[in-house]
Amino acid sequence: MIRTNNLTKIYRTEEVETTALGSVNIEINEGEFVSIMGPSGCGKSTLMNILGLLDNPSGGEYHFIGTEVSKFTERQRAHMRKENIGFVFQSFNLIDELTIYENVELPLLYLKTPSSERKQMVEKVLEHMQIMHRRNHFPQQLSGGQQQRVAVARALVANPKIILADEPTGNLDSSHGDEVMKMLTDLNEAGTTIVMVTHSPTYAEYGNRVIHLFDGQVVTENYKEKFHV
Repeated sequence: MIRTNNLTKIYRTEEVETTALGSVNIEINEGEFVSIMGPSGCGKSTLMNILGLLDNPSGGEYHFIGTEVSKFTERQRAHMRKENIGFVFQSFNLIDELTIYENVELPLLYLKTPSSERKQMVEKVLEHMQIMHRRNHFPQQLSGGQQQRVAVARALVANPKIILADEPTGNLDSSHGDEVMKMLTDLNEAGTTIVMVTHSPTYAEYGNRVIHLFDGQVVTENYKEKFHV
């Protein structure tokens, strides 16, 4: 599903050149749950932005679902992103002025999904995430754990092939963090590919593989047995 070949990302100003990623080679297969770990500034977010088609690399190749996408334009990236990728962020990234229902519906509006289908799809995912009873509430009326449930619902509503989760438990206490990890594990067991950035060694273990980054390079890859709380 994902393959990179000598992927690099270099940021340049008039005086400074900073290598955020240097010759990164990774492969992620359909149905995997991969955790990416590393200290702050090691390139995790840069890598996720490229994998999520939010940015292009400076060099190397990025093959996504069989297509080499490293030179795609923003329009091409946006089209492929909307069709295939769901995002879950540390800060939830919900829109305060929209209800829970409207937040979850948003990706379907971008995809121009007919209204009758939208209603069915949104209600199905809200039921699945056990947040249907909050559909008419606004994000600020919900707890952090509930907001992350909504964020996961929004990521799932268009049936993406892959979910990219960037520190999805970072703003949550341990009980809500465990809840989010169980949701991601259940989704993975149902067939969704998950790539997750985390600082937590405990949560990284939920994946079947842990990739460690340091100074913009892959230093180790460990295969893990999944466990459940």
